Amino acid sequence: MVGFKPTDMPPTATVKFLGAGTAACITDLITFPLDTAKVRLQIQGESQGAVRASSATAQYRGVLGTILTMMKTEVPGSLYNWLVAGLQRQMSFASVRIGLYDSVKQLYTNGSEYAGIGSSLLAGCTTGALAVAIAQPTDVVKVRFQAQARAGGSRRYQGTLDVCKTIAREEGLRGLWKDDLPCHFTSAFGAGFCTTIIAVDLVKTRYMNSASGQYASGGHCALTMLRKEGPQAFYKGFMPSFLRLGSWNVVMFVTYEQLKRALVAARTSREAPF
Repeated sequence: MVGFKPTDMPPTATVKFLGAGTAACITDLITFPLDTAKVRLQIQGESQGAVRASSATAQYRGVLGTILTMMKTEVPGSLYNWLVAGLQRQMSFASVRIGLYDSVKQLYTNGSEYAGIGSSLLAGCTTGALAVAIAQPTDVVKVRFQAQARAGGSRRYQGTLDVCKTIAREEGLRGLWKDDLPCHFTSAFGAGFCTTIIAVDLVKTRYMNSASGQYASGGHCALTMLRKEGPQAFYKGFMPSFLRLGSWNVVMFVTYEQLKRALVAARTSREAPF
């Protein structure tokens, strides 16, 4: 920003917390259609097996094909259906995972400016685990909404509260934290292309969207996919997933830095004497 140096006044933990959540929401407004397309491709063929899922009857084909099919067969704006659930997830998840990272890192380094790789990894794991513990229900709600098509038949869920009530009634409160530790840990250390390659996101989507008792764990979900749909099943939604990861990170961190600068500048102008 013109006339402002970030080093003049470092952003507070509150500025980072609010800035990260707001930046993540702005990013979701831009990339949400890719995320929705990714989820639809990932769950396609789940109950059909490899033969039917790869046949000419597949409803969705590729990033553009999925987006065009949804625009053609569903209500206008279907790519942004249940955006509120996505924003709720980002506001709670990114605020903790990204906004509190520096503060937690300083705790591990006793306030020192220098942080080694060990302290950085420990801080990342801490904020990542804390974010998952707090925001996991919002992620489950988002995936359930994105997975349901709205063309023709009845919808599985009618709103955010309906999702929470239905999951709590049919699967218990633990259903809102549907995932397991290995999946959390792998997701925390994986990023970008590598995360997409090892298909952690796909298994997570299938597992979160499954009915009660369908899978015993994330590992069981992965083995079931391999047995019924073959190795190629793990790469469903690969391109929209990779495109979203790349674009999301670019928009997120550019927006986050600018928001931090703007918030610090606003605070400085309020405290400066006339």
